Amino acid sequence: MSLSLILACLWVLAAVITAMLPMRLQYPPGITLLILAPVLIGYIWVENGAVFALLACAGFVSMFRRPLTYFLKRLLQRRGELGK
Repeated sequence: MSLSLILACLWVLAAVITAMLPMRLQYPPGITLLILAPVLIGYIWVENGAVFALLACAGFVSMFRRPLTYFLKRLLQRRGELGK
């Protein structure tokens, strides 16, 4: 198993542990995981190819669907305000 896939497994374990924390303690590790995910997905792409990167991206989106939905809604609202 490549280093990038081992790091992805550790990222998933960290995300699961973060999810078990009380909500007030989830923010710092959650933001860190959210920032590290695209870097890790890029590393997976370089080492293993697009198929594994797309699988990692699907896993990332499924684990962070609520924060990503929130940021997408904010982005779309902001773009709507700029267009007025």
